[in-house]
Amino acid sequence: MTKAAVFGTGSWGTAFAMVLADAGCEVSLWGRRAEVVEAVNATHRNPVYHPGTELPAGVTATTDPAEAARDAEFTVLSVPSQTLRGNLESWAGLLHPDTLLVSLMKGVELGTAKRMSEVVEEVGKVPAERVAVLTGPNLAREIAARQPAAAVAACADEAAARALQAACHTAYFRPYTSTDVVGCELGGAVKNVIALAVGIADGMGLGDNSKASLITRGLAETTRLGLAMGAQEQTFAGLAGMGDLVATCSSPLSRNHTFGTNLGRGMTLQETIAVTRQTAEGVKSCQSVLDLARRYGVEMPITETVVGIVHEGTAPHVALKELMSRSAKPERA
Repeated sequence: MTKAAVFGTGSWGTAFAMVLADAGCEVSLWGRRAEVVEAVNATHRNPVYHPGTELPAGVTATTDPAEAARDAEFTVLSVPSQTLRGNLESWAGLLHPDTLLVSLMKGVELGTAKRMSEVVEEVGKVPAERVAVLTGPNLAREIAARQPAAAVAACADEAAARALQAACHTAYFRPYTSTDVVGCELGGAVKNVIALAVGIADGMGLGDNSKASLITRGLAETTRLGLAMGAQEQTFAGLAGMGDLVATCSSPLSRNHTFGTNLGRGMTLQETIAVTRQTAEGVKSCQSVLDLARRYGVEMPITETVVGIVHEGTAPHVALKELMSRSAKPERA
């Protein structure tokens, strides 16, 4: 039986552990909180994130990272993106030498502006062929309910991508493969920023025209950055691009959309953080994405607007006026 380790007992980590077990893997789920680990082992439920979902018998939990990592053919990383480096520094020596490291994270590291796979390669001292990304329109609560969903398993090594695909393919979860890791990661990271913008628009009471414009132009600026970084344009028309963007911008289950909605209603950043139970990756990654855009000389006006609102205190109505007053240009410019 295939052995998989999942580091992170959050909403998506727990749901993906379920997917792997349903696909036939033996899954060891690592968590920091002893009470959550004990509950998973005793009741087959995560009482914090998925109390109504019974996990398969193939999922067990531990607070010992060495126990979780032992003999794992796939090591899945599902922690907040800004904590990955510190966590992986303590885990790297425990990992099986031939394990495929799989990132579920959708963020860009602050300070370095590195994608998550780049952080994994650097800290884990592993080649790109041993690092994969699983991404797409994957709202954890819907997947925990075993509702049909699709995703992309991306790796520079196509055979490794296919191996990951096989390890998580179930009757309700359909993964496709790709070798465009850059495009898949950018799609996942930038969509969180655009979802903040759409949430802000919702909070301000704006209508569907406004939201559709933000989604479409958000995809355009994501694609521009991706092409400048060597990604494939078709990736952004697929599950890792448009698919993930639509789900995150339109669903009330989206953390980033909900966070943006509260900002648009007039709550301050600190007030919004205080009422948010889970990590909204776009809040920190928006600055990193903008840093990337400036490094590559790419215009990303929606991202810049979100940074202004979230980190510079610009009032949403002022930011909207500035965004709409930009000079006119061709759509494909």
